[in-house]
Amino acid sequence: MIHSSRSMLLPLIYLFAAMISIQGGATLAKQLFPIVGVEAVTAYRLGFSALILLLVFKPWKRKLQVGYRRYLVLYGIALGTMNFLFYQSIKTIPLGIAVGLEFTGPLAVALFSSRRKIDFLWIFLVVAGLLALVPLTGNSDLDITGVLYALGAGVCWAFYIIFGQKAGNYYGTATVAIGAAVAAVIYVPIGVASGGIGIFAPEYIPMAITVAVLTSAMPYALEMMALTRMPAKTFGTLTSLEPAIGAVFGFIILSEVLSIVQIAGIIAIILASLGASLSSQKQIETVKTID
Repeated sequence: MIHSSRSMLLPLIYLFAAMISIQGGATLAKQLFPIVGVEAVTAYRLGFSALILLLVFKPWKRKLQVGYRRYLVLYGIALGTMNFLFYQSIKTIPLGIAVGLEFTGPLAVALFSSRRKIDFLWIFLVVAGLLALVPLTGNSDLDITGVLYALGAGVCWAFYIIFGQKAGNYYGTATVAIGAAVAAVIYVPIGVASGGIGIFAPEYIPMAITVAVLTSAMPYALEMMALTRMPAKTFGTLTSLEPAIGAVFGFIILSEVLSIVQIAGIIAIILASLGASLSSQKQIETVKTID
């Protein structure tokens, strides 16, 4: 028992470090928006993380199957657009709310792939959470454009999962590096067009690399190390806490105070994500037992 507890401690540290890195990087990115602009920060994240991931995974050493390259392109487009829309969202709405709204994307993928009756409860919690975050009365102080950006990022996250799985089946670890490169090819020029070549001035490079490392390179590596050392059910359950971590970082670093109703909405989405993760894993285990 002691050995089992110790063996789980390291991957837990990896996973929580990854989530903290992502949200910490998001707070830094948001602080850079007034200086260089959202498009430039997106270019930083995608451009430098693509360089790092290409150097780490060296996809040119792998033989790429020609017939499935479209999945790589679609994965890269989804990855880049997800990041771009998410940064647009946190420009005007609190980080915790943006992460909560974005989480509806992977939640939808999990729920649509399941047919268990219990999943109706998770759907109810998602709807309740969304209504708490974005009241239909229109009296919310949330910027509706930011909300739509966050939901759009969630849609892209869903496509990121779908196309990432398809591409990953054929290209393995090369998928994330090539996908990041595709995203960079699209969004780095947009950043330059918006902010000019001056966004890559020497004084900005350290911040740019820091954003890329914290939001992409480091968490990707940490998540991979965690996933190979813990059950997928545990991994999925714990990552459901990310909206809460985002809310805490937003409060501590960005002074973003949420209302009780908004906190309740984030909790509802977290519970739905936890439930969907656990029930989908049980469904997989049931199918394996039947087989």
